[in-house]
Amino acid sequence: MSRIPRPLVTGVSAFALAVAGLTVTTGTAHAQSCSQAYLPLPDPSCQPGDFNPDVTQSTIDSTICVSGWTATVRPSSSYTTALKKKQIVEYGYTDTSTSDYEEDHFVPLELGGAPKSELNLWPEPQYGTKTAANKDTVENKLKKAVCAGTVSLADAQDAIVTDWTTALSDLGLS
Repeated sequence: MSRIPRPLVTGVSAFALAVAGLTVTTGTAHAQSCSQAYLPLPDPSCQPGDFNPDVTQSTIDSTICVSGWTATVRPSSSYTTALKKKQIVEYGYTDTSTSDYEEDHFVPLELGGAPKSELNLWPEPQYGTKTAANKDTVENKLKKAVCAGTVSLADAQDAIVTDWTTALSDLGLS
């Protein structure tokens, strides 16, 4: 009886697991639990967004509107890199290079997003037509509008959670 070459068995097994909605990492199978179907937004069942209770409309002048404030609450890169690796698997991304993703705050820190909440952090692809860099531009414009008093914090947060790609136009800022 001839033996089937190990690489062929491994490849067929990985394919069968993928068809079943599972991925293989470091020798174990993990269920893919987050969908890429919502891109460029995160899967709302995995990352619906989460808020920092210290940031409210009445505290913006001592929190988000203070230059450099986000640096005081930003989690360490060791924390976000470990989370990014875990979530890349959860999203079932075939590209597993961490440099191709930004572990992004869905509700940005500059709009009162929860700094370390897994409900608010997700591996946002840095490729495609609407990327993390595009979202950063939207976040900065929203923060300026909130700090200028032209948009409320709650409206900016709601707009970014609803769809960051339309947030500026939805608020009349585009």
